[in-house]
Amino acid sequence: MKGATALVTGGSRGIGRAVVQRLLADGYEVINFSRTAPKEILPGEIFESVDLGNAKRTREAAMDWAAKKDILNLVNNAGMIHVGKIEDITLEQIDDMVALNMVAPLLLLQAVLPAMRAQKFGRVVNIGSRAGLGKSGRTGYGGTKAGLAGMTRTWALETATQGITVNAIAPGPIETELFTASNHPDAPQTIKIRESIPVGRFGTPDEVAHAVCMFMDKRAGFITGQLLYVCGGMSVGLTG
Repeated sequence: MKGATALVTGGSRGIGRAVVQRLLADGYEVINFSRTAPKEILPGEIFESVDLGNAKRTREAAMDWAAKKDILNLVNNAGMIHVGKIEDITLEQIDDMVALNMVAPLLLLQAVLPAMRAQKFGRVVNIGSRAGLGKSGRTGYGGTKAGLAGMTRTWALETATQGITVNAIAPGPIETELFTASNHPDAPQTIKIRESIPVGRFGTPDEVAHAVCMFMDKRAGFITGQLLYVCGGMSVGLTG
């Protein structure tokens, strides 16, 4: 949306990078909050290094930019995962995931909400995960992503009369650089995952970015409180 400002977290790689690039192509100015800078800062992109697991730093950075610009579009993409069995997961790991996957999105929304209310317009998209439905080894990750989905619905209800929509996207297996690095295309486990996806392939970051921009469109004002699975059908059922 030409002239509009969007704040995207974790926008330096993977799904977040695809979201930044798509928003820029659609005419948005994009503020990218990530710990590390992207390989190239693109025209129209503003990068700020922010450790989103640090509540104080997150609040300060968000309030600073909210004072400078009317940020009416927010994409909470940054997330953290620790994989571990029930008996192995630690309280420190749970704290890390709660801080980044749940607390940071809340702090960012609190910072930009006054401008959204004043303008009677806002778009918030939270990036969850199919693991929120349950997945082995994902006690903290699945739990916090399920929690983010619940927060999404609550925020949607609290802002529904103010021209603000709040929705979430739950990606399935997406072929990001990180995913490919740990899942070689010819590895048996990778083949097994791919064969379990009803559409027969992994998703791409651009496909998730497209879903984000659908929710952020000014014509999407009658869609709020929804959780959209971008998972190639895995949330419906397995093949075979």
